[in-house]
Amino acid sequence: MIKTPFLRTAQEIATELQSDLDNGLDNEVAKKRIEKYGLNQISQEGTKKRWRILVDQLADPIIYILSVAALLAFLFNDWLEAVAIVIVILISVGIGFFMELQAVRSLEALRKMGQAMTQVLRSGKTLRIKASQLVIGDIILLKKGDVIQADARMVSQENLSVKESALTGESVPVFKKIEVLSEDTLMADQRNMLFKGTMVTTGSGKAIVIATGANTQLGRIQQMGMDAEKTITPLEKKLKQLSKWLIWLTLMFTVLIIIAGYIRGKDLLLMIQTGVALAVAAIPEGLSIVATIALAKGMLRLSKKQVIIKKLEAVQTLGATNIICTDKTGTLTEDKMKVATVLFPGGTITDFYQKNAEDFDFVKGKEIFDRMVWASILCNNVAVSAKDKVGDSVEIALLDFARHAGYDPETIRRANPEKLELPFDADRKLMATSHQNKNGFCVYAKGAFEKIIIDCNFILKDGKVQKFDQKQAWHAKVDNLAAQGLRTLAFAYKETKELPAKEKLTQNLVFLGIIGFIDPARDDVKATIDIYKKAGIKVIMATGDHPKTAQKIAEQVGLLALDAPSTKVLQGKDLLHIKNADENLTRQLLDATVFARVTPEQKLDLVTFHQKNNHIVGMIGDGINDVPALKKADIGIAMGIRGTEAAREVADVILKNDKFTAIELAIRQGRVVFQNIRQFVVYLLSCNLAEIMSVGVAALMNLPSPLLPLQILFLNLVTDVFPALALGLGKGEEDSMEQPPRDSKEPIMTRTDWYATIVYGVSISASVLGIVVYAKFVLKLSPDNINNMAFYTLVLSQLVNVFNVPKWSESFLKNEVTKNPWVWGAIVLSLAMTVTAYLVPPVARALELRTLSPHHLSLSVVFALGSLVLTQLVKRVGRATR
Repeated sequence: MIKTPFLRTAQEIATELQSDLDNGLDNEVAKKRIEKYGLNQISQEGTKKRWRILVDQLADPIIYILSVAALLAFLFNDWLEAVAIVIVILISVGIGFFMELQAVRSLEALRKMGQAMTQVLRSGKTLRIKASQLVIGDIILLKKGDVIQADARMVSQENLSVKESALTGESVPVFKKIEVLSEDTLMADQRNMLFKGTMVTTGSGKAIVIATGANTQLGRIQQMGMDAEKTITPLEKKLKQLSKWLIWLTLMFTVLIIIAGYIRGKDLLLMIQTGVALAVAAIPEGLSIVATIALAKGMLRLSKKQVIIKKLEAVQTLGATNIICTDKTGTLTEDKMKVATVLFPGGTITDFYQKNAEDFDFVKGKEIFDRMVWASILCNNVAVSAKDKVGDSVEIALLDFARHAGYDPETIRRANPEKLELPFDADRKLMATSHQNKNGFCVYAKGAFEKIIIDCNFILKDGKVQKFDQKQAWHAKVDNLAAQGLRTLAFAYKETKELPAKEKLTQNLVFLGIIGFIDPARDDVKATIDIYKKAGIKVIMATGDHPKTAQKIAEQVGLLALDAPSTKVLQGKDLLHIKNADENLTRQLLDATVFARVTPEQKLDLVTFHQKNNHIVGMIGDGINDVPALKKADIGIAMGIRGTEAAREVADVILKNDKFTAIELAIRQGRVVFQNIRQFVVYLLSCNLAEIMSVGVAALMNLPSPLLPLQILFLNLVTDVFPALALGLGKGEEDSMEQPPRDSKEPIMTRTDWYATIVYGVSISASVLGIVVYAKFVLKLSPDNINNMAFYTLVLSQLVNVFNVPKWSESFLKNEVTKNPWVWGAIVLSLAMTVTAYLVPPVARALELRTLSPHHLSLSVVFALGSLVLTQLVKRVGRATR
């Protein structure tokens, strides 16, 4: 690899690499270099293997707990419980596996098919070879549309421009040249260099390869992305915390029951068995399967919106995001140039692309405007066919400008056939063409203002050609457009009787005016950013583009106010000390909204900086330069159509339709999923707590057991799971995107949620123990009947417990739970299964269910509803439980 090739001539590099600029490498030398240096390939993380997906599903804290519970059940010969838990594990792992496998297959479908090819000189012959066979010293030949397959130093070029937005973030193609550059030239300004992964937009050229594979700029960035440490998702962190709490609570209840029973003189071994059985019952088997299904449901909903989620947990991470870092080009903008401002003597048209055709009636027919439109159409190499959008983005924008103003490019070109062309040159920085018309010939020119102005001795003003003596004032106007973030082109013309010689084509031109271009913001972005603001999510733009261009787009989409202080826009040079920022720099960085001229490494540093400041960071990008930051972010989001393969590989989420608005839908769904997870966790834990307290207290007070082992299994797998699953499938609160993001440190179960769980569990236990006491001491029933009445009370109490979940501030009759059809379906299904168990003799015998009188059954209903009334009273009085 050649160091600082932009400082050296192509011939010097060819000599060092033992190559020939005219004939290329010898075939044998090329073969030896492949053997020595390897193929021109970048190692990347391959498609996730099926076994790896399966292992990741098993590496879940809840699965760990369930596995221990199953093992304990086997050890104590509780085969039904053990088998049931194993089935739950298999279902949970299976759903997660197939959902993630679906995402992997979707990603595979987005991969580019086929092997890239490139044209080289080898042993004096022009060959077309696989890009992987390129070696340093190869002479590559390039034309419009070619994707550059290695880093190379320019040898020669003819009007060669390259789109480097995937690498640098610049939205405008860069014209290349061959001259040696200065030592302090940044990569984005190395005009004599070509970089792997960029694309030729115009012209042709020849270059000598100076780096391949991992040694290219693309290779280094991709390696940086692979080296970036991927943080575990917030949901994984919270589930680990919850698992620890469950383990300690289970151990605490188990030990207390064993000690209390032993103190009361009961057999120690019996109490140990009882304690372990209750510990197994305490584990919410449904938690894993319901969480998995809730995430899978969110994943499927988003897939219908063209959003691919590569990992289940990413759904919830989206909902926790409070910082979104986004690229500019193609993400916030359309990634195509449009005419924004038309500036001519005596008039100005602003926001041109947003106006209607009738808005230009006041200038149509005026010679000055007609001449500018004709110059845009005639001094232009892009085909006028409506289907042909290939070519320089600025020239395409000029044809669109003409059509938008109501002119027909095809008609104008037919009436003015081209006779001579002076092509655009990186040094000349202008283009000129001569066209024949009924009066003779007309020359049209366009280019950089500072170049065009040199040849303009006249100006067309008030319909007359006048002496051009106000050049300095026009310099100021051009500077003003540039300060607005616009790219500018100057236009001029002249009429001649004879076809001018090529060397005299641009002499004595008549100045027409300036056109300013911009890659405009997407129409739907501003409304989406407004939603983010209401949701308390800060959007940060990080781009390699010019600060003024970035600021202009930020103002258009609502990221920046028009009167925002300059401190809101920072540049890459302001991030040099970000890794050890002091208090002042930290405050400045946290306050900034736009970061321009940033490198891929600085994007990575920005993500890391915000993560260290306790933010959940989402990164949106599509280019090679976004790869490290996409990998490091809590949630990496890549574009599916326009995004590079490298970006899609490391992202967690892929937007198949490239719509920025789809992210808002994903975040909304993520927030709903977390809210649903929290609701069903509270529901499941309160139901299981009620079971433990009911059995434990009854045992300690020598009351008839309200639950038998198989009855506990029935509850855990039927009346717990289905209502919890229904909660997991809810649509969530309507104002979810109007609430601030949760604290990143907030666990799934907050103190309020634990309090709610205890209140709900105690209320259910009170109703169960209440009917046990009433049936024993008032009705004086047998232990079997008491058990059955308590069992039915617990079944009904758990089913109505689902209505305790909404916040106290919501209406009891109208909230997200009562409006959830899945909840009503789950209640009906659970009741049907309970009735079936009661009516089917074999099942009834297994569960030890007896025939109860209508009066006894009605008492179970009354006591069950009593638990709901008690909970609602506590909630309304305390106003603290959810």
